[in-house]
Amino acid sequence: MFTGIVSDIGTIETVEVRGDTRVRIATAYDPETIDLGASIACSGVCLTVIDKGHDGGRGWFDIQASGETIARTARDQWTQGRRLNLERAMKLGDELGGHIVTGHVDGIAEVLDVTPDGESHRIGFAVPAALAPFIAPKGSITIDGVSLTVNGVEDDGETTRFWVNLIPHTQAVTTLGGLAAGQAVNIEIDVLARYLQRMEHYRGR
Repeated sequence: MFTGIVSDIGTIETVEVRGDTRVRIATAYDPETIDLGASIACSGVCLTVIDKGHDGGRGWFDIQASGETIARTARDQWTQGRRLNLERAMKLGDELGGHIVTGHVDGIAEVLDVTPDGESHRIGFAVPAALAPFIAPKGSITIDGVSLTVNGVEDDGETTRFWVNLIPHTQAVTTLGGLAAGQAVNIEIDVLARYLQRMEHYRGR
Protein backbone atom coordinates (compact mmCIF):
# COMPACT_ATOMS: atom_id res chain seq x y z
CA MET A 1 0.00 0.00 0.00
CA PHE A 2 1.22 3.49 -0.89
CA THR A 3 0.15 7.12 -0.49
CA GLY A 4 1.14 8.72 -3.81
CA ILE A 5 3.86 10.84 -2.19
CA VAL A 6 7.04 10.38 -4.24
CA SER A 7 10.25 10.04 -2.22
CA ASP A 8 12.82 9.62 -5.01
CA ILE A 9 13.19 9.83 -8.78
CA GLY A 10 14.96 6.72 -10.06
CA THR A 11 16.52 6.12 -13.46
CA ILE A 12 16.37 2.90 -15.47
CA GLU A 13 19.95 1.75 -16.03
CA THR A 14 19.46 -1.55 -17.83
CA VAL A 15 16.60 -3.56 -19.35
CA GLU A 16 16.98 -7.27 -20.06
CA VAL A 17 14.31 -9.51 -21.56
CA ARG A 18 14.55 -12.98 -20.00
CA GLY A 19 11.06 -14.23 -20.65
CA ASP A 20 9.89 -11.49 -18.33
CA THR A 21 11.66 -8.13 -18.38
CA ARG A 22 14.31 -7.47 -15.75
CA VAL A 23 14.91 -3.81 -15.01
CA ARG A 24 17.68 -2.21 -12.94
CA ILE A 25 16.76 1.13 -11.38
CA ALA A 26 19.30 3.56 -9.90
CA THR A 27 18.05 5.20 -6.71
CA ALA A 28 19.03 7.44 -3.83
CA TYR A 29 17.52 4.88 -1.45
CA ASP A 30 20.11 3.05 0.64
CA PRO A 31 19.99 -0.57 -0.58
CA GLU A 32 20.85 -1.72 2.94
CA THR A 33 17.40 -0.55 4.02
CA ILE A 34 15.59 -2.37 1.19
CA ASP A 35 14.55 -5.97 1.82
CA LEU A 36 14.52 -8.48 -1.01
CA GLY A 37 10.85 -9.09 -1.75
CA ALA A 38 9.90 -5.55 -0.70
CA SER A 39 7.39 -3.60 -2.79
CA ILE A 40 8.34 -0.32 -4.44
CA ALA A 41 5.96 1.72 -6.59
CA CYS A 42 7.67 2.66 -9.87
CA SER A 43 5.68 5.45 -11.54
CA GLY A 44 2.56 4.00 -9.99
CA VAL A 45 3.31 0.31 -10.57
CA CYS A 46 3.79 -1.88 -7.50
CA LEU A 47 6.80 -4.13 -8.18
CA THR A 48 8.90 -6.56 -6.14
CA VAL A 49 12.59 -6.05 -5.44
CA ILE A 50 14.50 -9.15 -6.59
CA ASP A 51 18.09 -7.86 -6.20
CA LYS A 52 19.89 -4.76 -4.91
CA GLY A 53 23.35 -3.28 -4.51
CA HIS A 54 25.72 -0.35 -4.99
CA ASP A 55 27.45 0.80 -8.16
CA GLY A 56 29.85 3.72 -8.10
CA GLY A 57 28.47 5.02 -4.84
CA ARG A 58 24.82 5.03 -5.91
CA GLY A 59 22.32 2.38 -4.97
CA TRP A 60 20.23 0.28 -7.32
CA PHE A 61 17.53 -2.36 -7.19
CA ASP A 62 16.19 -4.83 -9.74
CA ILE A 63 12.57 -5.63 -10.49
CA GLN A 64 10.93 -8.11 -12.85
CA ALA A 65 8.07 -6.85 -15.04
CA SER A 66 5.78 -9.48 -16.57
CA GLY A 67 4.26 -9.18 -20.02
CA GLU A 68 0.96 -8.26 -18.34
CA THR A 69 2.64 -5.40 -16.46
CA ILE A 70 4.26 -4.02 -19.59
CA ALA A 71 1.03 -4.31 -21.60
CA ARG A 72 -0.94 -2.35 -19.01
CA THR A 73 1.52 0.47 -18.36
CA ALA A 74 2.45 3.59 -20.30
CA ARG A 75 4.29 3.05 -23.56
CA ASP A 76 8.07 3.50 -23.40
CA GLN A 77 8.05 3.31 -19.60
CA TRP A 78 10.46 0.38 -19.46
CA THR A 79 13.32 1.87 -21.49
CA GLN A 80 16.90 2.67 -20.55
CA GLY A 81 17.30 6.21 -19.23
CA ARG A 82 13.62 6.60 -18.29
CA ARG A 83 13.05 8.46 -15.02
CA LEU A 84 10.55 6.91 -12.62
CA ASN A 85 8.69 8.25 -9.60
CA LEU A 86 9.57 5.98 -6.68
CA GLU A 87 7.72 5.36 -3.45
CA ARG A 88 8.41 2.70 -0.86
CA ALA A 89 5.49 0.84 0.71
CA MET A 90 4.00 2.61 3.70
CA LYS A 91 4.35 1.21 7.21
CA LEU A 92 1.71 1.14 9.93
CA GLY A 93 1.83 4.48 11.68
CA ASP A 94 3.18 6.41 8.66
CA GLU A 95 1.52 9.70 7.80
CA LEU A 96 -1.03 9.34 4.98
CA GLY A 97 0.07 12.43 3.11
CA GLY A 98 -1.74 11.73 -0.17
CA HIS A 99 -4.49 9.12 -0.46
CA ILE A 100 -4.66 5.32 -0.41
CA VAL A 101 -2.85 3.98 -3.49
CA THR A 102 -2.54 0.28 -4.36
CA GLY A 103 0.02 0.44 -7.16
CA HIS A 104 -2.35 -1.21 -9.67
CA VAL A 105 -2.72 0.67 -12.96
CA ASP A 106 -6.34 1.09 -14.09
CA GLY A 107 -5.65 2.70 -17.43
CA ILE A 108 -3.45 4.91 -19.57
CA ALA A 109 -4.03 8.63 -20.05
CA GLU A 110 -2.59 10.89 -22.72
CA VAL A 111 -1.38 14.41 -21.97
CA LEU A 112 -3.46 16.87 -23.98
CA ASP A 113 -1.80 20.14 -23.02
CA VAL A 114 0.42 21.82 -20.44
CA THR A 115 -0.50 25.44 -19.65
CA PRO A 116 1.22 27.84 -17.23
CA ASP A 117 -1.15 28.95 -14.47
CA GLY A 118 0.64 31.44 -12.24
CA GLU A 119 3.65 29.54 -10.88
CA SER A 120 1.79 26.27 -11.38
CA HIS A 121 1.09 24.24 -14.51
CA ARG A 122 -2.38 23.17 -15.57
CA ILE A 123 -2.19 19.78 -17.27
CA GLY A 124 -5.03 18.26 -19.26
CA PHE A 125 -5.41 14.51 -19.83
CA ALA A 126 -7.64 12.25 -21.92
CA VAL A 127 -8.69 8.82 -20.61
CA PRO A 128 -10.97 6.09 -22.00
CA ALA A 129 -14.67 6.59 -21.30
CA ALA A 130 -14.66 3.42 -19.17
CA LEU A 131 -12.82 5.34 -16.44
CA ALA A 132 -15.25 8.29 -16.53
CA PRO A 133 -17.44 7.12 -13.59
CA PHE A 134 -14.39 7.05 -11.33
CA ILE A 135 -13.06 10.56 -11.98
CA ALA A 136 -14.78 13.46 -10.21
CA PRO A 137 -13.93 17.11 -9.59
CA LYS A 138 -12.02 17.52 -6.30
CA GLY A 139 -11.56 13.75 -6.13
CA SER A 140 -8.19 12.02 -5.87
CA ILE A 141 -6.32 10.40 -8.74
CA THR A 142 -2.84 8.90 -9.11
CA ILE A 143 -0.79 9.91 -12.16
CA ASP A 144 2.50 8.04 -12.63
CA GLY A 145 2.43 7.29 -8.92
CA VAL A 146 1.71 10.87 -7.79
CA SER A 147 -1.36 11.62 -5.67
CA LEU A 148 -3.21 14.60 -7.18
CA THR A 149 -6.56 16.36 -6.98
CA VAL A 150 -8.81 16.49 -10.03
CA ASN A 151 -9.70 20.12 -10.78
CA GLY A 152 -12.31 19.48 -13.45
CA VAL A 153 -13.80 16.83 -15.74
CA GLU A 154 -15.44 16.92 -19.19
CA ASP A 155 -17.12 13.99 -20.97
CA ASP A 156 -17.74 13.71 -24.70
CA GLY A 157 -18.96 10.10 -24.97
CA GLU A 158 -15.85 8.39 -26.30
CA THR A 159 -13.25 9.89 -23.98
CA THR A 160 -13.14 11.81 -20.75
CA ARG A 161 -10.93 14.85 -20.25
CA PHE A 162 -9.75 16.00 -16.86
CA TRP A 163 -7.13 18.39 -15.59
CA VAL A 164 -4.93 18.90 -12.56
CA ASN A 165 -2.67 21.68 -11.32
CA LEU A 166 0.97 21.06 -10.45
CA ILE A 167 2.54 23.42 -7.95
CA PRO A 168 6.28 24.15 -8.36
CA HIS A 169 7.21 21.70 -5.58
CA THR A 170 5.45 18.80 -7.33
CA GLN A 171 7.07 19.76 -10.62
CA ALA A 172 10.50 19.69 -8.94
CA VAL A 173 10.27 16.42 -6.97
CA THR A 174 8.45 14.22 -9.51
CA THR A 175 8.76 13.47 -13.21
CA LEU A 176 5.48 15.25 -13.93
CA GLY A 177 7.25 18.58 -14.30
CA GLY A 178 8.64 17.30 -17.61
CA LEU A 179 5.34 16.19 -19.16
CA ALA A 180 4.48 17.33 -22.67
CA ALA A 181 1.49 16.91 -24.97
CA GLY A 182 1.21 13.42 -26.43
CA GLN A 183 2.94 11.60 -23.57
CA ALA A 184 1.30 8.57 -21.96
CA VAL A 185 0.99 8.21 -18.19
CA ASN A 186 -0.25 5.55 -15.79
CA ILE A 187 -3.56 6.21 -14.06
CA GLU A 188 -4.89 4.67 -10.86
CA ILE A 189 -8.37 5.71 -9.79
CA ASP A 190 -9.28 6.31 -6.17
CA VAL A 191 -9.86 2.92 -4.53
CA LEU A 192 -12.91 4.34 -2.71
CA ALA A 193 -14.47 5.34 -6.04
CA ARG A 194 -13.87 1.82 -7.31
CA TYR A 195 -15.83 0.23 -4.45
CA LEU A 196 -18.61 2.83 -4.53
CA GLN A 197 -19.14 2.17 -8.24
CA ARG A 198 -19.33 -1.57 -7.56
CA MET A 199 -21.89 -1.02 -4.79
CA GLU A 200 -24.01 1.19 -7.06
CA HIS A 201 -23.90 -1.49 -9.75
CA TYR A 202 -25.42 -4.08 -7.42
CA ARG A 203 -27.86 -1.63 -5.84
CA GLY A 204 -29.40 -0.99 -9.27
CA ARG A 205 -29.89 -4.67 -10.13
